[in-house]
Amino acid sequence: MTEKTKHLIEEQLDVVDEKGNPTGKVVSRRKAHECGIRHRTSHVWLIRKKGGKLQVLLQKRSEGKDSYPGCYDISSAGHIPAGVDFLPSALRELSEELGYHEKAEELIFCGQRSFAFSQNFHGKMFHDNQVSNVYALWADREPEDFILQKEEVTEVKWFDFDDCMEKVRENRIPNCIFLSELELVREGIKAFE
Repeated sequence: MTEKTKHLIEEQLDVVDEKGNPTGKVVSRRKAHECGIRHRTSHVWLIRKKGGKLQVLLQKRSEGKDSYPGCYDISSAGHIPAGVDFLPSALRELSEELGYHEKAEELIFCGQRSFAFSQNFHGKMFHDNQVSNVYALWADREPEDFILQKEEVTEVKWFDFDDCMEKVRENRIPNCIFLSELELVREGIKAFE
């Protein structure tokens, strides 16, 4: 199947309950965001220690994204296709968006988050209703060593973790990051520092 054909086939997502369990119903990604139907995503935060400080890698979303174009975001994240579980989807997104390949056992589960919001992007309403598994991954490589999926990501950049939290809290960088998720990651990696 060619890339063009893949894009013509609409991505199907499992409709899930409040814990992220599939209900047996499936919906297109477009309809999920038009109607605010609950679906799943996987979030992976790449972290490293540099100069004795904890750092986190943020990706900058491409201008063509359907939500938050040009904003800093999670290192790697994505919708979970129908019939797929959280971990395989997290690994697939790492590979597709950043060209980074890792084993499932290297991911540190930090917790699960649910959230919903509605906002106008590109002149139309976008409704997001997600259950997300949040992971951290130790990864010490330079930004130029990642192979970016240009349709999704325009750049990646390391931030000192505490500085990133402050910038997100004070909205000093264009971002779509939930401070509570950064706190979840910080707590989740304590045993591994």
